[in-house]
Amino acid sequence: MASKSNGMTITAIGSIPLIMTLGNSMLIPILPQMKSSLKLSQMEVSLTITVFSVVAAIFIPILGYLSDRFSRKIVILPALILYGLGGLLAGFAAWKMSNPYIWILVGRTLQGIGAAGSMPIAMALTGDLFKGGEQSRVLGIVEASNGLGKVLSPILGSLLGLLIWYSVFFAFPAIVVVSVLLTWIFIKEKRNRQAPPPFGKYVRGLLSVFKYEGRWLFTVYLAGSICLFTLFGILFYLSDVLEKTYKIDGVVKGLILAIPLLVMVTTSYLTGSKIGKNMIAMKRLIVMGLSLMTISYGLLVLVEKLVPFLLILVISSVGTGLVLPCINSLITGSVGKERRGFVTSLYSSVRFLGVAVGPPVFTRLLEWSRTGMFLSVAILTLVAGLLALVLIHVEKDSKGKKKRTIRYNYV
Repeated sequence: MASKSNGMTITAIGSIPLIMTLGNSMLIPILPQMKSSLKLSQMEVSLTITVFSVVAAIFIPILGYLSDRFSRKIVILPALILYGLGGLLAGFAAWKMSNPYIWILVGRTLQGIGAAGSMPIAMALTGDLFKGGEQSRVLGIVEASNGLGKVLSPILGSLLGLLIWYSVFFAFPAIVVVSVLLTWIFIKEKRNRQAPPPFGKYVRGLLSVFKYEGRWLFTVYLAGSICLFTLFGILFYLSDVLEKTYKIDGVVKGLILAIPLLVMVTTSYLTGSKIGKNMIAMKRLIVMGLSLMTISYGLLVLVEKLVPFLLILVISSVGTGLVLPCINSLITGSVGKERRGFVTSLYSSVRFLGVAVGPPVFTRLLEWSRTGMFLSVAILTLVAGLLALVLIHVEKDSKGKKKRTIRYNYV
């Protein structure tokens, strides 16, 4: 493949994970406006995030299996188009209907299905098209694209909110058109001559993985979902506080929301570039990251002023940035190739569930007690850290290097 063509293929793949990232993060800044305009409760407005994420979590393994059985592009292209149509439906409902809330949720449901065919399948597609060092480099670009979307999306959402809050929904199909064209034109899949796996074998593979790998997988799944749960719960809380308490909205609000995301993305990039295949370092960084999150959420009980709040919140962002790349490497490096697709799809589902429950759970906890909210999540991250310390084991191989204790002698 020529270098220019190769570059456009990488650009096309990198555009896909932006869909998943923008789906929730770009809405965060305009949720207070939506709540006020449609006269919604805090719980109702949080469901626009939850519905998207729950549906995506359900459909990720299904679309992952279909992409194995047929092809990546056959799943990705309709998924992207459905994502754009869902945005159009939600935007049109908010623009033209007197009671648009239910139709906004329907549109978000369609977007959730579309998002399920984005990041996980983009990673599988990278594995199909690139090998060796090039594969690692492109996977890094995919993760960087995901992170860039997290940083830019609150700013974009705030800018669009200056026009009118529901203009965010119309931005989704515009972004999708670019990704669809790039994917359609520049991604050329190789023909797979191997017979696709029957559904029964797919299910047996999943059961086999959890029979033999259940304890440590449960631990890293829990840690990953908690990271996303706390991240989106805190952003949801912060977005509301910035408008209600500090009367900050627009681009300034988007820039403030981007601060913890930028710290997390930077930490993730640096962590991913340094850990290599050092499994003992991964375990230590996971435990360290969850410890930093526990400390941060515990200290947030004591502060309410914005600047100290953000400074302490940054500690949790560093912790999240330490945990997520280590979990990604543990899962992809410690599970056999024949099971990797199953396990990574389920991990993506669990992450989406973390995003889904964050806003509504934080809403309920805040109604109970602000102090109780932060102490509850601090206890949750503490428990996850202790589980990681106890259940993720490493041992030395014959050359004295550290590695995971997992064995792959199952069928």
